Amino acid sequence: MLTPLRALAVASLLLAPTLSGAKAATTAPDTAVLQFLGFRAGARLDELQLHLRGIGGSRMRCRQSRVDRRVNECRAVLNGQDLGGSVELWVSAMDSLAGVITLSGVVAPGQLERWRETLEGSYGRVGARVQGTQRMLQWVRRGRMIRLTWRLERGEKVASVSLVDGHVLDGWGRSGSVSAKPAPAQPTSRAR
Repeated sequence: MLTPLRALAVASLLLAPTLSGAKAATTAPDTAVLQFLGFRAGARLDELQLHLRGIGGSRMRCRQSRVDRRVNECRAVLNGQDLGGSVELWVSAMDSLAGVITLSGVVAPGQLERWRETLEGSYGRVGARVQGTQRMLQWVRRGRMIRLTWRLERGEKVASVSLVDGHVLDGWGRSGSVSAKPAPAQPTSRAR
């Protein structure tokens, strides 16, 4: 006769391969962390600088906003054959976290298609939206968004990939909504 503890041990040994197999079969890659060329919205500025150094990008230069000291606007340039030419990097960071990252530039022949294939391979196919001369593909996952935009400009294709972390922006918006003005004085009642 099996004791309850032994019965539990036997059951766990018998079910272990089934549970691990089921887990492996249902586990899909996490696409909530939207990224492009190793950049992801929500990353810390020091992480982005380290990534830039690793891929041969220029040093990121940041300026603190005069309106809100928690905001930094940062710029850098990436060069490389896998980019198809020079690509500008713009980062808007709130409290050192990238809320918005944009990579933009004139793309070499075939580069736009490679960027699109990379994004669709990672996040799935979506229909293009058209607005005037501009086209756009967009993916949204758990409060984050990545958008590929392109247009013809003076006969050249200009493309950009924007990454937005809604959690960073929401946190910044909530913390910035507190008024700096003191509350109006309330009349005091006097005890008689």
